[in-house]
Order: sequence, then C-alpha cells, then structure tokens
Amino acid sequence: MAVDSAISSPLGPPACEKDAKALQFIEETTRNADAVQERVLAEILSRNAETEYLKRFKLHGATDRDTFKSVIPMITYEDLQPEIQRIANGDRSPILSAHPISEFLTSSGTSAGERKLMPTIQEELDRRQLLYSLLMPVMNLYVPDLDKGKGLYFLFVKAESKTPGGLLARPVLTSYYKSDHFKTRPYDPYNVQTSPNEAILCADSFQSMYSQMLCGLVERHQVLRLGAVFASGLLRAIRFLQLNWTQLAHDIRTGTVNPKITDPGIKDCLARILKPQPELADFIAKECSKDNWEGIITRIWPNTKYLDVIVTGAMAQYIPTLDHYSGGLPLACTMYASSECYFGLNLNPMCKPSEVSYTIMPNMAYFEFLPHEPNSAWSTRGSSPKLVDLVDVEVGKEYELVITTYAGLYRYRVGDILRVTGFHNSVPQFHFVRRKNVLLSIDSDKTDEAELQKAMENASEILRNFNTSVVEYTSYADTKTIPGHYVIYWELLVKDPANSPSHEVLNRCCLAMEESLNSVYRQGRVADNSIGPLEIRVVKNGTFEELMDYAISRGASINQYKVPRCVNFTPIMELLDSRVVSAHFSPALPRWTPERRR
Repeated sequence: MAVDSAISSPLGPPACEKDAKALQFIEETTRNADAVQERVLAEILSRNAETEYLKRFKLHGATDRDTFKSVIPMITYEDLQPEIQRIANGDRSPILSAHPISEFLTSSGTSAGERKLMPTIQEELDRRQLLYSLLMPVMNLYVPDLDKGKGLYFLFVKAESKTPGGLLARPVLTSYYKSDHFKTRPYDPYNVQTSPNEAILCADSFQSMYSQMLCGLVERHQVLRLGAVFASGLLRAIRFLQLNWTQLAHDIRTGTVNPKITDPGIKDCLARILKPQPELADFIAKECSKDNWEGIITRIWPNTKYLDVIVTGAMAQYIPTLDHYSGGLPLACTMYASSECYFGLNLNPMCKPSEVSYTIMPNMAYFEFLPHEPNSAWSTRGSSPKLVDLVDVEVGKEYELVITTYAGLYRYRVGDILRVTGFHNSVPQFHFVRRKNVLLSIDSDKTDEAELQKAMENASEILRNFNTSVVEYTSYADTKTIPGHYVIYWELLVKDPANSPSHEVLNRCCLAMEESLNSVYRQGRVADNSIGPLEIRVVKNGTFEELMDYAISRGASINQYKVPRCVNFTPIMELLDSRVVSAHFSPALPRWTPERRR
C-alpha cells in the first residue's frame, strides 16, 4: 500500500516508507546535480592529491574544475596501462588512488586480446549498493504488489584469476555477488528471489543454472518477474530448459536431486525445498514436450508481470526472440553500469526498449562528455576538444562518456556513445547508442573491425596451401540460434579447382578465427557457453559485386563505397544467404584459461 501522500515523491506515490526515502534521494541529487558534481570532483582530487598520477601533472592540491580541466589530459586504457601493470605486479604505493586497490574488475572491452583490468577500491561496493537500492523503489511506482511474490533471476559468477602481485581480477558482477553486500543483504519483501545464494555462487555453470531453474519451477506461481543481466542470459536459460526439462521434471516428481548436482551447499538447499510433486512434474512435461514454445514463459510462470533484462545497445537484437518466448511481456531495463563505474538508472523502466533513457546519478563519479564527431581528426595526445559538463549537454546531441572516479581513473574515455533525450530536474537522460568501434557482439564479448581483420588473416593462412584466397568478407551476429554465434561470409578465389580446400579445411578456418579472437569471446565459448561455434558461409563468386550494385542502387557513391564488415539490414542478409554454396562450423573449442597471460 502506498504511504501517506505527505511524503509522496514527484516521481509518484512510493510503495512504502523505505521507498519514499530512496525517491527523495533521487530527487534531491538530480535537482542539485552541478553542486553534487563539484563536490564529487573536489573529494576525488583532495583525497588523491598525493598520488603519483596527479602529482605528475602538477595539480598542486587544486580541487577546482578549471584547474583540473587545464592540466589533466583525457586518456584511454592504453595510456594508463603502465600504471595498471605496476599495480597488478604488486606495487602498493599510491599510484592512482590514495586508498588501496582492493581488486581489479575485468572489463568486457579488450586490450591486446585480454580483458582490461579496472582498478577498484573497497568503498566502491557501497556506491554500487546505493544504486541497486534505488531500482526497486522506482519499479514499484510502475508495477504494484511486487511484495506478493518473488523474482526468478538467473545470476552467475564467472572465472576469476590473480594478478602476479596477488590481487583478484574478476568481472564486476562476480565481485558484487561474492561480497557481503550481496550475501548478507537485508530482507526486502519487494526484492525476494527464488535462487538461493548457494546456486548463484556456484562456479559450475551447469549446476548453477540447473538449481536456479529447478527452484524457479518449484515456485512457479510465486514468480512475478523473470530476469538475467543481459537478454542473452535469459534466452540461454530458456534453451537450458528445452534441453533439460526431462531431468528437471524427474527431480520434481520424485523429490530427489539430479546426481550431476555435487555442490554440497546446493544439495542442502534443494533438499530443503524439494518434495515429490507429481502434478507439477506432469504439467512441466506436458508444456515442455510441445513443439511450439511460443509464450512458454507465461505458460510456465503465469503470474509474470515483466522481464528484467538489458535490451539496449547490442542486446536489442534479442528483443524479437524474447517477445516470442514471453508472449510480448514488457521488457524492463533498469540500470546503466560498467566495470569502470556505475552510472545511473532508468526512471521509466516499463517504457518500450527503443525509448529507454538512463538518468545519470551525479554522486557516482565526475562525468564529462566528449561531443561525438566520428570524422574528427584530433588525437588524445594532441589538442583535445572542450569537454562538456554533465548539466551542460544538449538534447539531441551525441557524446562519448568520460569519467573521473574515486578509484583513480581521471578523464577516462569509457567508449560508450550516448544521445541526450531530455532532463530529469537538472540531470540529463541518455539513450545508449552503441559501444565505440564494436562490430560484433553476442553476449559480453565485443569484437572490433581490427580484431576481425586479424582473425581473417590468420584463417586465410590455412588456405594458402590450397592456392586459395579470400576475395571479400563481411559478418553478422546471428542471435536466432541459442546461444548466438558469429557468421562470416567469404567469397573465395580458388586458383586450382583440383586442389580446392575441403569441408574439413574450411571448418579448421573457423577454429583459426576463434583462436584469434579476444579472451572475452573465448571465455564465452569455453566456460560460459554463451556463444556458439563460429560459422563461415562461402558465397558464390560475384556476390560482393552484387552487394555493391545494391548499395549504389540505394544511393551510395561508387567512388566511396566500401564493403561493410558487419551487416544487419534484412535485404542484404537475404541477398547473401541466397548466394551461399556451403556452410562450415568450428569443429572444436578454442583455447582459453582463466589465468592471465601477463
């Protein structure tokens, strides 16, 4: 029941007193955004004044914006790599942050084939927890009675490693789930989940998924919302149900646990909730044995009000598949975050995916914005264009996000391109446009054009023995399969038809490409099962000339035409697929290990 209107928020009537405080915090922080930003920057600069990095630029203890902007350069990860490597190797002096670096968060962006290492400090967990605490109070404004049931969320920890100096290196969500902030979180009737902590924290992906799905099936009438971090993760869970429903139904029918579940903590949890339920088992078997899985989510979990998944950016490609399985349930994108920093939240989480805008919370970091001009020739080491402050961005314009964090990133280019859609109080709201330079993405992987080109060159080496070369190529991320996979279209020049590459040889080319892709991609293939085998589709000779003719017929200049290295326009895809003469898949998994190479 909504609380007394005397403490109502401009955002709407809060569901309870705790929500009222959260909504009031959002209002006050966004109303005084510029003052908050000024304070945040002063705090970061004063506490880190004696760090090696800030002393290098002779800031001399200044904490004002003008001095900061005049002496501190804008940087990329590559600029910071020497400092990060020193910290990773064990240097504990105050290089970037006065507070000790507690661990590294591994970014899904890559540097020379490895995940980027983002330094973090212990108190950043408090800032992340604060942002998480604002999500349900906002959601409760739009969806009533979420305290009357539970959420079925498929959450997972991923592989972690240690740097040579002994610091943990792991994804930001793995760090959060393994923290006391998550494990001993206070009870919140609006945020109860079916998955026990033991299942989420199990590193074995099969045992974790199996037990989370089993708990969700047993409590199917309690489930009011389904979620995963990314849309791809929720679709993987549906695919898992397709493949494993027989064993899941058996466990529910008999009240026993699949012998593949060996984790003692999970076994204890499941033993407490499992009892023989033959009627439920019959229902699951009846629904899952049908050929048509359209609307399966609402058939199995009939009280589901919405799906809680990120479907912005590269994840938008999964929306049609989610709609198919859910019968068109609303898709809620609640927050915007990265390994470098948590940024903000969606104050209208039930809007259409195409209309999602995130409100930056000005207390999370110091934010600046680089006007996005793709053809600009300036470099980060040359004369930089003027960066725009948070409250000074203009509606309709696109910017690249630049952050200064408490953990020691200063004027760091995140690589996200954002478009300003409006303001909430004095804080801008942004639509996520895309990651800069990303060509292909299935899950948390990000492959750019240079990486794809290198993979192509390495695979082409195999063809030399057959006097064959790749004339032209393009690619796309096929998300109709679960998991999705990369598709590469090749047009080949076979100089000696009597010695043309065989089917097996072209399969080996697929694997060679995968071996050349970054560690995030290879982890998705090997450990997370979030990416399927790479596919090469060989097309007829002359196909790419037809592609150029088509582009010119649509107004492209013949002088400036370049083959797109990634395609997603339906008529082009149809043209390419109609010219395919053979399809080949990677015959094995690429090499991957959680240990870092350096």
